[in-house]
Amino acid sequence: MQKLIKIALSLGLLLGMGAGVMAQERVNIYSGAAPGSLGSHPDIDNPFLLVFLPVSATPDTLSSAVIICPGGGYAALSMDAEGTNVARSWQSHGVAAMVLRYRLPGQDYPHPAPMLDAQRACRLVRSRAGEWHLNPKQIGVMGFSAGGHLASTLETHFDAGNPAAPDPIDRVDCRPDFAVLVYPVISMKDGIAHVGSKNNLLGPHPDPALVESLSNETQVTAETPPTLIVRAADDKTVLPANGDLMLAALQKAGIPSALQEYPSGGHGFGWGRKPDPSPPRLARRRGAMADGTGIDLVFRRSARGERVV
Repeated sequence: MQKLIKIALSLGLLLGMGAGVMAQERVNIYSGAAPGSLGSHPDIDNPFLLVFLPVSATPDTLSSAVIICPGGGYAALSMDAEGTNVARSWQSHGVAAMVLRYRLPGQDYPHPAPMLDAQRACRLVRSRAGEWHLNPKQIGVMGFSAGGHLASTLETHFDAGNPAAPDPIDRVDCRPDFAVLVYPVISMKDGIAHVGSKNNLLGPHPDPALVESLSNETQVTAETPPTLIVRAADDKTVLPANGDLMLAALQKAGIPSALQEYPSGGHGFGWGRKPDPSPPRLARRRGAMADGTGIDLVFRRSARGERVV
């Protein structure tokens, strides 16, 4: 199990783009109106998943899956470079991927709407594991920038489901089995937080208790899943303290974790941008990761608290 989780953590993140693969399905994550819905606009009020299933998945060959949370400062969503392009890469290498179009504070859905959407998405994917030929114990989350904050919120704010819920999906566990956080916002604390993301999510004068709760480096426990953090050293948008504090909390709790830091690439390099601003060393590692030769190195070094550069 641990080996499979390690492969899932590194595979989709460090491989090249796939070609000729498309989303098979758009799935609304709620059976009816979303909690607190303000209307019925299909792209604002009704959060959904774009589902990319690998063609190789069968009842006898269960796939891992990853829910992708695009970034955009909780004001917009980078659905291509941090969403569908990433999903195609996972899909082309045999991993199911689901891009989450979550509700946005910038469109009148402040906290807890994004968190509720991420929790519901995880429950939904796990509930459909049989239909989609997924291993229900290998369902992770991946997030970019503010989407990284949402992914880290999911991995630190989960529950086992409500057995008394009338909707059977709400009875399902929403803990992800692994997390990949790419140039993530983690903290909501002054001096560390990305100001735009914090203001959009919590407003200008948030309750200090809410700031603490959503500073996810303070919420790590022994139940937090294995986590990989990726960033470029020259990121001028999200302070490195976000990743540093999260890694320290994960290491203190004994969670398998690693920080992969590249010398250049800035913020928001995503997948498939033209021209491609992603870190050069990221591209050079894709072949090695494809056959598994750098995967265990990440976790052997992370066990000693080292950065992987």
